[in-house]
Amino acid sequence: MRGHPALATRVPDRDETPGGAVGAIQLQCPACQRALSDSRVCSGCGSHLSEVDGIFRALVPERKLALGQFIREYELVRAKEGRFCSSPDYYLELPFRDVTGSNSWQWGIRARTYQYLERHVLPTIESEHRRGADVLDVGAGNCWLSYRLALRGHRLVAIDLLDNDGDGMGAARHYFGPLQHTFDRFQAEMDRLPFAPGQFDVAIFNASFHYSVDYEKTLEETLRCLRRPGHILILDSPLYWSEESGRTMVEEKRAGFQQRYGFRSDSLASCEFLTPRVLDKLAARFGLQWKILKPWYGWAWALRPAKAWFLRRREPSKFFVIWGRSEK
Repeated sequence: MRGHPALATRVPDRDETPGGAVGAIQLQCPACQRALSDSRVCSGCGSHLSEVDGIFRALVPERKLALGQFIREYELVRAKEGRFCSSPDYYLELPFRDVTGSNSWQWGIRARTYQYLERHVLPTIESEHRRGADVLDVGAGNCWLSYRLALRGHRLVAIDLLDNDGDGMGAARHYFGPLQHTFDRFQAEMDRLPFAPGQFDVAIFNASFHYSVDYEKTLEETLRCLRRPGHILILDSPLYWSEESGRTMVEEKRAGFQQRYGFRSDSLASCEFLTPRVLDKLAARFGLQWKILKPWYGWAWALRPAKAWFLRRREPSKFFVIWGRSEK
C-alpha cells in the first residue's frame, strides 16, 4: 500500500502534486470544533485524532459507543448480502461489474448513475477545476467512487462509519496500487466532520444522504467544509413524490429486516428518503438551487410506476442525480 498524503498545516501550490492531494488537510476537533495542531491533539478538550491501519479515527468516543449497534447490524446485513469479497478484482471492477454476481442488479443502477455523472456533471465541475477538484466523499463505503474520481485526477477524502476490510474503508487498499496518488480516509460522522471550513470544492453523497438523521444539520456541516462556489451531489438516495409512500417503504424495509435478520435495523433514526418538499425546504434554508437530473435505468425501471399503479401498490422509489451549487 502506498502512503497517504501527510496531514500537516502547509498547503502547497496546486502544481506540486497534480492529480494527488492539494497538500495538508486542515483539521478540527469533531468534539469541540477547535483547530487541531500538527500533533492532532485538541488543546481544548484533549481529544486525539489517531490513525489506525491507515484510517484516521474521528469519532467522538461517546458517539462511537452510541453508534455501535448500528455499525454491527449494518455490517451483518452487508455481509449476508454478499458485499464482502477477497478478490481485488471485485473492487477494481465496481461499479461496472459485480464479479460475485450477488448484487448485479443494484450495481447496474450504480454504474448507470456513475456514467451519467461522467457525461453530464463532471465536465462542468472539471471545467472550473482544470487541475482537479478537492472532493469529499461522504458515506464512501468501500471507496469505489473515491477510486474512480481519483483516476480522473481529483483529490479525494473519504469518510464513513465503517472501517472493515470487506465493505468499509479498509477495502480501499485494493485501489492504492493502480493510483498514482492515494486518498485519505476518516472514520467520522457526516454531522461532525473533522475538517476546518472551506477546504473542498465538491461534496458527494453516494447512496448515503438518506442515512442522515437530520438533513439540515448534515447539509449545514457539509457546506461549512466547502469553498465557494461549491457543489453538492446526492446520488442514489430514494426519492418519493409522496411522503406517505416513503413512510410505507421504511416500514416494509424494517419488517423485512426483522424477518430475515431478527432485528428491524432502526437503531439509527435515519431520514431514509427524500421528497420534493424536503428538497425545497433545504434549498430555501441554504440558498441552494437544485438540478434534478434523471439518468436512464432501462425500460424495466421506467415501467415500475405503471406496474405499481396497476397492482395498487405504493409508488416505487426514484433515483435521481440531485445537484446543488452554493455561491454563498
